[in-house]
Order: sequence, then structure tokens, then C-alpha cells
Amino acid sequence: MFSKSVFAALAIMSAASAFAVIDVKVVKEGVEKIPVSIDVKGDPSFAKSLRRNLELAGAFQVRKDGASIKVTGSVGSSVRVEGRGKALTLPSSAADGKAARMEARRLADRMCETYAKQRGFACDQMAFVSKEGRAGELCTCYPDGYDIRKLTNDAKESVGPRWSDSRTLFYTGFLKAGPQVYELDVQNGRRKLKWSFKGLTTGATVSPDGKRVAIILSVHGNPELYVIEMASGSWTRLTTTKNASEGQPCWSPDGRQIVYVSDETRHPQLYIVDVATKKTRRLTTRGSQNVDPDWGPDGRITYISKRMDGSAVAVLDPAKGEASARLVTKPGAWEHPSWSRDGRHLVASRDNALFVVDTLEDGDDPRAVFLNSGRWITPTWRR
Repeated sequence: MFSKSVFAALAIMSAASAFAVIDVKVVKEGVEKIPVSIDVKGDPSFAKSLRRNLELAGAFQVRKDGASIKVTGSVGSSVRVEGRGKALTLPSSAADGKAARMEARRLADRMCETYAKQRGFACDQMAFVSKEGRAGELCTCYPDGYDIRKLTNDAKESVGPRWSDSRTLFYTGFLKAGPQVYELDVQNGRRKLKWSFKGLTTGATVSPDGKRVAIILSVHGNPELYVIEMASGSWTRLTTTKNASEGQPCWSPDGRQIVYVSDETRHPQLYIVDVATKKTRRLTTRGSQNVDPDWGPDGRITYISKRMDGSAVAVLDPAKGEASARLVTKPGAWEHPSWSRDGRHLVASRDNALFVVDTLEDGDDPRAVFLNSGRWITPTWRR
């Protein structure tokens, strides 16, 4: 059973650790991989990054022979893609490895859209927290695991990053005594205190139209769900649960609903609230814990389901309810899934590492973002 203080920690940091059996179905679809060969001269960073990003997309298989699509050319000049009755040309001006990798990511996304008819995500940065002792510093990288940038160097705890727009993050920081929400520009590193209320201030996530933010505040007692108008600063309380705590809000794609976690029954579960009417409904009932929700671009919600043998990443359709729930990973120590823009892949953490997870049954096994060791948690994917 969770106390208010324990669940407040969940709202800020991560899900708690008790396990329970949950009956979910694993129902996925397969996909045919398109064979691709890469023979690009010049800086090897280009070919390495292109191969990595095409394979992460789950729609391509890079091979030397028998490929129906061929990538040729030279870094710093021009790269050509031909096959299946279509052709792409990428003028290349890369003068170093970093620029070559960026060009490769752009080409990978174009190939996804042209040949696989799916949205590419190679150019979409991931934000995450790198644990350094008791501190946690904000960082970004690309899905291929290259070009990591450290955004903070405070020797303080930073948790729960969420993209506000294509270049801005909201996150909960502990630069002062208690948790406060900061806004950080990932391009120039400028940061400002965005919201600070008496008690708990955490979990800020921006609505799809960018006009409102869902946030967890304890200004009136328990941690509850509020919505703040970005322009005026006015705020509205959406939940009132005297003997419970709310956390981890996330907007629906149309901005009309918010999924969140509440321990109203003494066990954290997913709930949905209608922003206009404040009417709530419980989304999950099975198992003792369902946490870390993220509402994807295609309307499905991913979350973490706790089981006796570990925690797993699950996906469900909120319109169909919990009957549609299915696991997309094997049970383990999974946490904090976040959708990519293609509506098929996720980034999630497990055992202090980040993984790209393919949600299709016949898709690839989870792939580690980084090959080196570290302590990385709470990823969020820009989309």
C-alpha cells in the first residue's frame, strides 16, 4: 500500500517496485524488411549511421548482395539511392563525422517515407537523465546513440523531462529545496524557472496545441492534477481525491483528455480525465500497478505493467479499454516508455540503459541506444 509521500516520489521520479500479476495479451503484426546495400565513399560515419538508423526503423535489412535498393555516392559530394522504381539524391557537404551522421539521419528518414511508407524518426532527439552519483543531469542524443549532449551540470537531481516543442524541454529540478519546473532551451542552453508553487510542483507536460500544460501540484494538500493556461497563467484543478495522490499526466493527441496515474485504490493505476467536464474514468484495473503512461500519436497509450516476474512495456487502445492491452516486451525492469513519431517504436529504460522497442510482434528485439555502459533513465522522444 502506498502512502502519499511514497506516491509523490513516484510522480516525481519513477514507478514504485511492488509487483502483481496482470493478464494482458500479446497481439502484434509482422512486417517485411526491404533489402538495402550501402556503398558510400568518404567519411565512414555516414554509412555507419545510415545503417544503424535504417535498421532501427524496422523496415530495412542492410546487406551486401541481393539488395533491391542501393545507396551509392560520396560524402561531401552527393549520395544516390536507387531501387524499386524510385530514386533519391542527397547533396552532401559534410566536412566531419558529426555532419556526416546528420546527413545520414536525414536520408534515413526520407527512405522510410519513400520506400517503407512510414514516418522516420532518425532526426528526432531523445532527452533523458544521466545519473551521476546521487545527481541526475539532463542530456540529449539521437536514436542511433551518437552525438550526446549534456544540457545541465548542476550536481543536483533532474527528473521527468518532457518536450514542450522541437527545441524546448520542461523538467522537474531540485536546484533549490523542493521540486520546481524549469524550461530549458536545448539549442542555446538557456534555462528559466517556469513554475514554482508551495509544496510539490512536477510532471509538467504541454498540450498538443501548446496552449496549456498539465501539471501535478500539492498546493492544496494532496498531489493533484491541474491545467495551467500558458498565456495567462491561470490554472484549473481537475482532480480532487482526498486520500490519494496523482502523477505522471500525459495529453491525448486531440488535447481533450489527460491520462494520469492515481493511487486512489491504494495501488497506482491509470485514469483518464476529460479536461472540459473534469469527468474521470479508471482505465486499468488488473494488477497492482500500471504507471508511466505516454499517449501516442495514433491514439494508443503505452505504459508499464508490473508483474510477479518483473515489469513490462504494455500498449492499449483507450477507446477499447483494458481488453486491448498487450505486452510489447518481456518482463524485466522496464520503465518510462515514450512513443516515437512513427507510432510503432518506443524508447524505454531498463536496468539503467535506454532501448528502442519495436511494438510489432515480428519486429526486432529491443535495441540498446548506447553500446557503452552508464546510468540512463526517464527518456522522452521528441515527435
